[in-house]
Amino acid sequence: MSAADIEWNLYRAAQAREIDRRAIEGEGIPGYTLMCRAGAAVFEVITRGWPGVRRLAVVCGAGNNGGDGYVVARLAHAAGRAVTVLEAAPAARMGGDAARARAECVAAGVAPVPFEPARLQEAELIVDAVFGTGLDREVGGDHAAVLAAIDRGAAPVVAVDVPSGLNADTGAVMGTAVHAAATVTFIARKAGLYTGAAPAHCGRLHFDALGVPPAVYASLEPAARRQDPAALAALLPARARDAHKGRYGHVLVVGGDSGMAGAVHLAGTAAARVGAGLVSVATRAAHAAAPAFGRPELMVHGVETPEALVPLLARATVAAVGPGLGQGAWGRALLGVLLDSRLPLVVDADALNLLARAPDARGRWVLTPHPGEAARLLGTDAAAVQRDRYAAVRALAGRFAAVVVLKGAGTLVDDGAGAPWVVETGNPGMASGGMGDVLTGVIAGLLAQGLEPVDAARLGAHLHGAAGDAAARAAGERGLLAGDLLRELRRLVNPERFPWNG
Repeated sequence: MSAADIEWNLYRAAQAREIDRRAIEGEGIPGYTLMCRAGAAVFEVITRGWPGVRRLAVVCGAGNNGGDGYVVARLAHAAGRAVTVLEAAPAARMGGDAARARAECVAAGVAPVPFEPARLQEAELIVDAVFGTGLDREVGGDHAAVLAAIDRGAAPVVAVDVPSGLNADTGAVMGTAVHAAATVTFIARKAGLYTGAAPAHCGRLHFDALGVPPAVYASLEPAARRQDPAALAALLPARARDAHKGRYGHVLVVGGDSGMAGAVHLAGTAAARVGAGLVSVATRAAHAAAPAFGRPELMVHGVETPEALVPLLARATVAAVGPGLGQGAWGRALLGVLLDSRLPLVVDADALNLLARAPDARGRWVLTPHPGEAARLLGTDAAAVQRDRYAAVRALAGRFAAVVVLKGAGTLVDDGAGAPWVVETGNPGMASGGMGDVLTGVIAGLLAQGLEPVDAARLGAHLHGAAGDAAARAAGERGLLAGDLLRELRRLVNPERFPWNG
């Protein structure tokens, strides 16, 4: 295990506690030393991010998370800040290192007081040290009121390890959870901080291993993995000087029922923009005849029967199906032909809804559901998918023998063979029509160039989000359109000319 592995690996809360135990028992690092390092890491983030803040409120729970908070309060007081420590639990419930941290905080001149919401109004910054990684049930009663009061405050919040109320394994909100401007997590990056509701609650994420040696992490399989942009860029080598279009594959995009030509237009253009050698589109005849289809590089074919699709499949190396397909007889018939073919497939949108009615474990395909489509494929509801996105993506990969891209905040990619990958690119401006069609085309275009399905999915999801981020930086998130990603995609798939780090 290397320091780099620790940076890119994500762990469950129980694994983080095991790492903590190994550091204490195996490496001889006292638990209180780790607590003091954690508090120092939080205070460093505060001093860097909010150097002008003079008045802090630190809200402490009864466990070790609260102990970290007492350390933060002591350090802030020593630095000349005005500190109020608000206790969300009676001091009598505290023990071990947390009790020691409280005692040293008091000895330093900071007298904790019982939590009162009004005291938060005096603070310029709030430190949330109420709950840590051990939360496994919904927050209720007085604790729910405490978290709600923290959230109502006008001051920014810095969360210690995990925003209180957030499940550290899944990213689900346990009834109610704090919205932090920054979260400082320790020992191990928690898987739940990267997907589901977590991106909306964590703010900017900071990580500190607290000096735990890499060897302590050995033998622990990560629960998930972050993606290293440099490793992803290596999947896009510079092209040979004697290249020709036949070397880079032929994508066939199938979809665009009546009135939905835009979906296949976006998917086909995206496939071309990421470097597919040729792109054909099979759509309704009325769309193929329209001179305004808008992209002369696409070879557009009117296909009204499944038989008309067969010769197009013979020329293609990869097919993408679903954008604008509809769920009527036409779409069902075309999907049936594709499922019977030997081509690698990318399946999205209405093709996924049709697949939910007649499941198939075809293999050598990539499914790209959003939570609603994932729920239909699993026979559940979107809320259940969002409660544990890791479990959902793993179930989908197993049930359909597929590489699955579960879209949403903290998109997940799973091939069923190891820990899933988390995609950290993308932004809320991408919550608009057509974005999924572009992703479908991107993955298909990468598949056509010879990438394995899992690599095409991982790289494609990252590029798609990075293109959205670049477009948002240029003109803002609101009003961002799927078509705005296309120019950015061309730039990003040429990392040898335009180096990128995600």
